[in-house]
Amino acid sequence: MLESKIVFMKPTILSLVLLLGALTFIPWRALAQAPAPATTAAPATPAKPSDLFPDAVVAKGKDVEIKRSQLEDELMHLKARVAAQGQKLNPDQMLLYEQGILEDLIRIQLLRARAADDDKAAAKKMAAKKMADTITELGSEEALDRQLKAADLTRPELLGKWTDAATAENVLKRELNINVTDEDVKKFYDDNPSKFEQPEMVRASHILLMTKDPKTKAELSKEAKEAKHKQIDDLLKRARSGEDFAKLAREFSEDPGSKDSGGEYTFPRGQMVPEFETAAFSLKTNQISDIVTTQYGYHIIKLSEKIPAKKVELAKVADRVKQSLVGQAIQKDFPAYYARIKKGAGVQILDEKLKPKENPAGLPPGRPPVGSNPSPGAK
Repeated sequence: MLESKIVFMKPTILSLVLLLGALTFIPWRALAQAPAPATTAAPATPAKPSDLFPDAVVAKGKDVEIKRSQLEDELMHLKARVAAQGQKLNPDQMLLYEQGILEDLIRIQLLRARAADDDKAAAKKMAAKKMADTITELGSEEALDRQLKAADLTRPELLGKWTDAATAENVLKRELNINVTDEDVKKFYDDNPSKFEQPEMVRASHILLMTKDPKTKAELSKEAKEAKHKQIDDLLKRARSGEDFAKLAREFSEDPGSKDSGGEYTFPRGQMVPEFETAAFSLKTNQISDIVTTQYGYHIIKLSEKIPAKKVELAKVADRVKQSLVGQAIQKDFPAYYARIKKGAGVQILDEKLKPKENPAGLPPGRPPVGSNPSPGAK
């Protein structure tokens, strides 16, 4: 378990709100792992930069006006999202982040201005579906709200970003004549079998009582650990006597990433810390483990299902493959297209330091160096 991968195949706000790649014109990506449970406290929400600084225009053109407040607010959101992953933006590259975010905002405004009513209507439906799917995959609306709070975002802001991303994608598919067919999807699936291999997995639930302070990450006192151990021992006896394991997890587990779903995760080997993984894979169906101690605390685990290795069916990945193929086609033609519409709009960057320069670090504009774009078959 855990090793910052406790929520296998569940979305995180960081992966959800980098405009889902539409600003750099890749498709909605496979949902990434979340950080380890209960080790990241939601940061206090500071005053927004837009409340503190003069709202000067930093870029303008036909259908484009970007104010300092928009840039600073997006940078603040990016910092919060990265902090929610237990990481930091590299201060030496901060100017590159600002330049990249500004370029993203220009792209979105230019493409939104070219959107037809049909593009906008379809985008709203896509964003609403994405919101519903995300709530389902996270397990509850409360789980989504917790991650949004940690990332300093609201639901309307998240929905707005998804709508903008989908609008941009729809415009590009239309203007670049992108048309990925079902035959194209099947061919990619048939030609790349290794991309769709699902390893052996287990579906298991756990109850965690932490032995570290969730805010400071400091070890609890010996007395506090003894009290936690006694409590987990009592919970083990209750679970083995027949009490509902999921109900116990929802009431007592200190893993916020899973407690709302009854402590349940589905994962392959290599995604959890060794002690947790060994225990989970050694159990029989419906068996409950002894107390398992990891760097996070005390766990009891119940195995619900062992899932053999298999090739994922085309029907389950077809939409993801199609989105990725669309994204690849867009990426190929987008640079020349964007240069043309940006020039046609007469876009000017008014802040001298924000004018793009050569990027010696190879940093993707507006993107922190965390994670990578999966292949169409990635889980």
